Amino acid sequence: MDTPIDLRSDTVTRPTPAMREAMAKAEVGDDVMNEDPTVHALQAKTAAMLGKEAALFVPSGTMANLIAILAQCPPGETTILGQDAHPYRFEAGGGAFVGGVMMRPLTGINGILDPDDIAHCVVRTEDTHASETGLIAIENTTNFGGGNIYPLDTIKRIRAVADSNGIRVHCDGARLFNAAVASGIPAADFARDVDTVSVCFSKGLGAPVGSAVAGSKAFIDRARKLRKMLGGGMRQAGVIAAAALYALEHHVERLRDDHRRAAAVRSAIEGMPGISFPMPTPTNIVFADVPDVMKFIGEVGSRGVLILPVGSKRIRAVFHLDVHDNDVDRIIEAFKAGMKPA
Repeated sequence: MDTPIDLRSDTVTRPTPAMREAMAKAEVGDDVMNEDPTVHALQAKTAAMLGKEAALFVPSGTMANLIAILAQCPPGETTILGQDAHPYRFEAGGGAFVGGVMMRPLTGINGILDPDDIAHCVVRTEDTHASETGLIAIENTTNFGGGNIYPLDTIKRIRAVADSNGIRVHCDGARLFNAAVASGIPAADFARDVDTVSVCFSKGLGAPVGSAVAGSKAFIDRARKLRKMLGGGMRQAGVIAAAALYALEHHVERLRDDHRRAAAVRSAIEGMPGISFPMPTPTNIVFADVPDVMKFIGEVGSRGVLILPVGSKRIRAVFHLDVHDNDVDRIIEAFKAGMKPA
């Protein structure tokens, strides 16, 4: 049987031979002692690409977001974010469990929050009964918004809401480079009006592990201590930082191939009976609604295509480094088989 095509997530990628070679040759040191030269190089390049003063390499995007929340939203205060945002739905309640931070989820359109809705929910008061707002968090691209991209004007308006209330803004930019490549807008422009931003190296960029959080030097000093407290201090981390550095240098522009393949699959089956698309597909994530999710998954799975169920009638397919042009026709045929009535 042919090798399965895994569309469950862009986290399933495997390091390329060239990336493995970079890992094998990495110069290393003790990063907890701040002495790993490859980690230093990765952090400097990440900060420059995001237009921030400094960055910190961490084991996961979940830790990057948690550090941003803990550093900027005191216990008992509230973070405003989307109801489908990763820190709210998929990070095991870390902000609440570890930091004592309340979460105020809002409904957005394809994951994009309305600045007016945010402004309406901000609480800044001397009332001892209230949990004041300490942080606004956005997600770019929006995972459960179909890989949607935040408009720059919307981010600027959110920044204005934050400034008028004396609070800060974090961007979960796990797929920020997808937004940059698809829109032609540099990642630094998307990050300009947020105080902190996280990026993930182990999704579309194809590294085996790791994320980074970026912001001011003062924030990163605080973040480094929080990383240690959370158990994220790594020693000879240059071995994995080398993979992330290679990804930044070689795998950013190729994200457009993932977007192109996602669009090609959708275009080939859109309008056919047995499937519909509830939101646009501007980047590498395709959501589709089908009458019977388990039947659909079984049919496509029997043809060697793996996809993720995300509801009783909804599936998600994510395109990535290990999906190639010669896989597209096979994916289309598997989807068509899944769409046929029983």
